[in-house]
Amino acid sequence: MAINTPGVWLGAIAIALVFGLLWLVRRWREQGYDLRGKVVLITGGSRGLGLVMGRQLVEAGARLAICARDEAELERAQTDLVQRGGEVLALICDVTHQTQVEQMVQQVSEHFGTIDVLINNAGTDIVGPLENMTMQDFDDLMQLHFWAPLYTTYAVLPGMRNRQAGRIVNISSVGGKVVSPHMVAYCASKFALTGLSAGMRVELARAGISVTTVCPGLIYTGVNDHALFKGQRRKEYTWFSISESLPLVSASPEKVAREAIAGLRRGAAEVVVPLYILLMARFYGLFPGLMTNLLIWGNWLLPGPTEGGEERAFGRDSHSGWAPSWLTYLSDRAARRNNELPVNEPKATTQVEQVGTREQQPDGQTVNEM
Repeated sequence: MAINTPGVWLGAIAIALVFGLLWLVRRWREQGYDLRGKVVLITGGSRGLGLVMGRQLVEAGARLAICARDEAELERAQTDLVQRGGEVLALICDVTHQTQVEQMVQQVSEHFGTIDVLINNAGTDIVGPLENMTMQDFDDLMQLHFWAPLYTTYAVLPGMRNRQAGRIVNISSVGGKVVSPHMVAYCASKFALTGLSAGMRVELARAGISVTTVCPGLIYTGVNDHALFKGQRRKEYTWFSISESLPLVSASPEKVAREAIAGLRRGAAEVVVPLYILLMARFYGLFPGLMTNLLIWGNWLLPGPTEGGEERAFGRDSHSGWAPSWLTYLSDRAARRNNELPVNEPKATTQVEQVGTREQQPDGQTVNEM
């Protein structure tokens, strides 16, 4: 059978032109939304991915409000961002409490006059076998990953509706599209956030509000010591920490932040990053049975449940001979860069306050925000 060589070349050129046109449209849409002077509120903005996004946003000229529960951590983040030329308001707030969220949004609005962009980033990990998970674990993660974004969204919506303009970014996870063993509670809450975010995009478009769902894969932010572990905690910490530090498997927080902000600027429906995570999510959608079987086999490689393993422990209290080590170098370096070094975990705050207006709180172990 003869091959029509000119036809093949014409087809290849046509495909290249289509992809080139799509790339140009994408760039045009990104450049069409100027962040200079825009007021951006980031929950969980004191460290990790939230802080990295904050750096890139202030460098783009945005005015920034960040919130978290730890005053000392917020002070360090605020100093970091101000040194980069940012105008930054840092507020102590527990976003799992609706009243505090409403107070926080009001204070941001009073300080800046408006909120143009909301980035729901606050989150945490609870890692361990399903047998050692409790109802409290599921409830805490739903509070942080589902209810907290709902509280903040409802708090900013009146202002955005009045202006017929606004952008909301929900930082979900590949765990909100593909299940992962030993992270069932986390995945359940992220699946809920992914669905909430997609539904909001559909309904809020008529009000001029764009909603973007960001689903990153593993990121070496340095969060390992702040995550919570159950069951055989040292073994759980080891596989989790090494996985988050593997080159080519785990992405840098800077790359994820750039992709998330680019998606925000062009009003994308969804950002899945890096590319192999996008392909994995698509594969799961096409072949859920096969993908689930692969995950079942992978679960056999993870530590089994243990009696009395329901107690939580922070990563900093779960170190092993393998982690931290040279195998976790990328994550350990990121912890130093991104304000992730473990300090005293704060108790839940009872009221919203601007950083620098209260004394330090004593130690307390609660679900922590990223």
